[in-house]
Amino acid sequence: MPAIRPRHLCSVAAALALTVTAPATAATAAADSAALREVLFVGNNWDGTADVIKSSGDFARIGRIDVIPDKDERMAEINADPIKWIYFMAIRNSVGEGHDQFVDDMYSTPDGTSMVVSRPSFADVVSIDLATGDINWRFAVSGYRADHMAVSPDGKRVAVSASTSNTVHVLDIDSGKELGKFATGDKPHENIFTQDGKYIYNMAIGDVNTQTDAPWLDWTKGDRRVTVVDATTYQQVKVIDMRPALDAIGLTDYSDAVRPAVFSPDESKLYFQVSFFNGFFEYDLATDKITRTKTLPKNPATSDDRTTFVNDSRHHGLSMSPDGSKLCVAGTMDDYATVVNRTTLQEGPLVTASKPYWATVSGDGKSCVVSESGTDQVTAIDFATGRKQVSVPVGDHPQRVRLAHVPADWASPPTG
Repeated sequence: MPAIRPRHLCSVAAALALTVTAPATAATAAADSAALREVLFVGNNWDGTADVIKSSGDFARIGRIDVIPDKDERMAEINADPIKWIYFMAIRNSVGEGHDQFVDDMYSTPDGTSMVVSRPSFADVVSIDLATGDINWRFAVSGYRADHMAVSPDGKRVAVSASTSNTVHVLDIDSGKELGKFATGDKPHENIFTQDGKYIYNMAIGDVNTQTDAPWLDWTKGDRRVTVVDATTYQQVKVIDMRPALDAIGLTDYSDAVRPAVFSPDESKLYFQVSFFNGFFEYDLATDKITRTKTLPKNPATSDDRTTFVNDSRHHGLSMSPDGSKLCVAGTMDDYATVVNRTTLQEGPLVTASKPYWATVSGDGKSCVVSESGTDQVTAIDFATGRKQVSVPVGDHPQRVRLAHVPADWASPPTG
């Protein structure tokens, strides 16, 4: 694949182009940007809402959005179709831990007027008007469950994993029109666009809801791989299989199901978590080798029985500070989060957190924000010190947390 240019060079080039060729357009864009407010969207998976909180500082809650305003209509469809009903109940009783999964992932549109949400139990993606709370468009994914999404660097496209059909759909974020799709391994999960928008990485995690968790039964988990596609043609350009990479360093009993992952700023390294493991790996994309392994502390109160790990994910949540110097890790089943120095791989203080399930970066880049699904709050941790700053209450079972933009004067839409 072509070398990926550093982000700052792209930004400089874009700025020069606007200055030379379209000063009026640049002024308009600046005005539009000034009219928007940066926030964090927090998806409350079990109650079907998304909290909107400040993106830095005290992270105070600004408002809340109902992401299932069409619940009655969707449930009528499900109840009228025996196959859909079976899958709906299967999601509730497996990955949902006895609850329906109403929101997995969220992004704002470039103009800040709408939120795009993937809804696992309803097997769809919807766009919700942030002023009215109404649905702009709905896209039903193939199969019976929608999962993680990713938005392109220009904010115009959104990729969503359809986990039961081994497919990723790429949609126009404004219209919901499908622009393309591609095949993946079993149970596609995380999606990542490269900084230049040329490639999409998809991580297929296999079957994480079975009880065949012993290492000798690993073969039952399915086809787990990273699929890399051209983000214009949606044709496969590369497949990364972590099984031989793990075997090469003697980790034959470790799962090769790549969970949350993050690139280094120059996109030469991929850091990722895998099922069952309390830690993460560093992978060199040029040599296709795992270069470093970081094992993080176990919580003595956490059982080593793999069948007790929620969806096979002992640790689930990974982010990186903007300068690339620190990683933030959500130690899900071990009930902590920690900041790790990327050079030395030395972890900082273990910040107590109840089943943290995601980690992202604050708007000012100074904090790691983790969702505590066990106590219904999000917690900010200072990248510089590794210490907790603040916790903010949110809705039932927060999972994904994403930076977004809303109108500067935004307030919660009315509820029906």
